[in-house]
Amino acid sequence: MQAARITVGAVLFPALALGLAGVFLFGERWISKIPASIDFMPSTLAAVLLIGAVFAALQHAEILGAKTGEPYGTLVLTIAVTFIEVAIMASMIEHGDEDPTEAREAVFSAIIIVCNGLVGLCLLLGGFRHHEQELQPMATSAYLAILIALSVLTLILPDYTTSSYGPTLSTTQLIFVSVLSVLLYGAFLFIQTVRHRSYFIDVHVAAVGHGEAKPSRAVTIFAVVGLGASLLGVSLLAERVIPGLEEALRWGGVDDVNRVTGAAVAMLVLLPESMNSIRAATRNALQTSLNGALGSVVATIGLTVPAVALLSVATNREIVFGLEKRDTVLLLLTLLLSVVSFGAGRTNLMTGLVHLVVFATYIFLLFVP
Repeated sequence: MQAARITVGAVLFPALALGLAGVFLFGERWISKIPASIDFMPSTLAAVLLIGAVFAALQHAEILGAKTGEPYGTLVLTIAVTFIEVAIMASMIEHGDEDPTEAREAVFSAIIIVCNGLVGLCLLLGGFRHHEQELQPMATSAYLAILIALSVLTLILPDYTTSSYGPTLSTTQLIFVSVLSVLLYGAFLFIQTVRHRSYFIDVHVAAVGHGEAKPSRAVTIFAVVGLGASLLGVSLLAERVIPGLEEALRWGGVDDVNRVTGAAVAMLVLLPESMNSIRAATRNALQTSLNGALGSVVATIGLTVPAVALLSVATNREIVFGLEKRDTVLLLLTLLLSVVSFGAGRTNLMTGLVHLVVFATYIFLLFVP
């Protein structure tokens, strides 16, 4: 394997993204003078640089992954992306239209997008190229156990509690569920990185990984800085792109703008992790792919929900976590399908296709509820 190196794009896009974010922050007076005929240009440029920063983050994460090895390499990007998601949702809650369902939609969207869209695409592409792929059943069962427990506690249970009005949790219940989420995710990280690390190492990576060249110390340090700059740029520009998206959706006559926006936030934030997982699946490292995909959604629930709950308590703003009936059905279908798909320890093209069918249904219902 060739030694890891940093390309021009991995340096240029984060720098340009942060520069444009600075212009938005300090030059709003000049931006407001842009003629109405081209006022879409700043948001368009922000979207382009955001995507470039995402791919830069992917390269920096791959360098760190080559240095630390699995599962630490995948975990670095997972945790970083989760903190960016928390920052974006906190900004939406703090500066948005005070819609109490924003956090719920973002978390639910992340689960459906990852477990159906991303996982389905990884299984489909991996199965098409390698016919049949192996995974570590103990690792995937750990992911699914936490995913099932936390998603039901945070997104379904609020529909049936009686201490507060509507599909919400009382302050005491919110704190209780948040503490459980953090403790459970912390225990999972201990299992993944210390006690049972071997469960999460792909069998093919373990077999061929001894000859891989590791990046130098200087390249590694630069990758750490580059990853932080890239993800920060994604976070800051997303705050500019999302309002433009909401305005476009309203102009297009979309009924439930909040649900579509929540899905868009999840897709933007998960894009670096998604590209990493897809690449791993196509090179027949399915467990590495699932570490990124399922790890990101477990981190989303385990860390994002407590962070949003803390913000809710601190600002005295109500957060609606309970799903509507339609979304509850989709969530339960997704969880059941995931258990069936990974239970045999092997996947193929058909497995991915079924997940993509559920994802297509979710996208369809966003616009035709």
